[in-house]
Amino acid sequence: MKSKATFLGAALALGCVGAIGLSQRADATCSDGILCSAESFAVLGASAVTNTDATTIYGNLGIDPNGLSSITGFPPGVVLHGTTDAANGVALTARNDAMNAYNTLAGLTAPLANNLTGQDLGGLVLTPGASGVGVYKYDSSAQLTGTLTLDFTGKNQDIVVQIGSTLTTAGASKVIINGAGPTDGVFFDVGSSATLGTTTSFEGNILALQSITLDTGATILCGRAIALNGAVTMDTNKVSDNCKGNGSLGSGVKDRCGFSGGNFGGSTTRAPEINPASAASALTLLLGSLLVLRGRMRVLPSRSSVA
Repeated sequence: MKSKATFLGAALALGCVGAIGLSQRADATCSDGILCSAESFAVLGASAVTNTDATTIYGNLGIDPNGLSSITGFPPGVVLHGTTDAANGVALTARNDAMNAYNTLAGLTAPLANNLTGQDLGGLVLTPGASGVGVYKYDSSAQLTGTLTLDFTGKNQDIVVQIGSTLTTAGASKVIINGAGPTDGVFFDVGSSATLGTTTSFEGNILALQSITLDTGATILCGRAIALNGAVTMDTNKVSDNCKGNGSLGSGVKDRCGFSGGNFGGSTTRAPEINPASAASALTLLLGSLLVLRGRMRVLPSRSSVA
């Protein structure tokens, strides 16, 4: 039984390493984030990514299953310290990883006391709690008017807000994150679509099952906009998966964690960057080890059965 468990762990680890290799990720300071390869994308859409005026994306821009023609408005929008991936293996893997993350987050259990249905997020202070993973829930829609504060007290902590339908922020609303670092995670798991009002200053990762709209001047200073089945629509925005803790907009070079931790059953150190060829070699080695293990487990006939 121990051998089987060891093999399964190795196979799972290889799968994550393979995803990292395909997306060219090499962030040794990041936790084994729940987003996996989607962690390198600041903006990821499905049907379209559209932009008006001077939007800046710090990190990768991607779309899948639709192709490059469904990305419009770049220029005048720009992508800094990242690449654009459209309907290729990298974008497909990232979207699949993001969907898996969405489902995992949606499956977490929020304590009854953390059901915030009917309450405005504005004015609330949310924490990871004693368990290190604070899960809060809205049965239907959620509204943010004013300031939402997220207070962290250590490493490998997470705050998850599950929203049954829509997330909407009023103009000039804010999400402020205190005390967080690169191994902590902030996730808004949105059951349909999210709209950030004009000049909203947002932080954390939005995973919307349908679409995401950023009105004029809205920013995600430390996080991501991921629309799993619909479009990401932008207008003179800043979206950055680069931050230096506490939500400040980073240089866009070294810190690509963007509050994408994921201590849901334990985090591990992110593997160093590898390429697909290295992943293939590792797979060959792993399969060879399995054959050796199978040979050792083969049962030989007993002497009494030999003629």
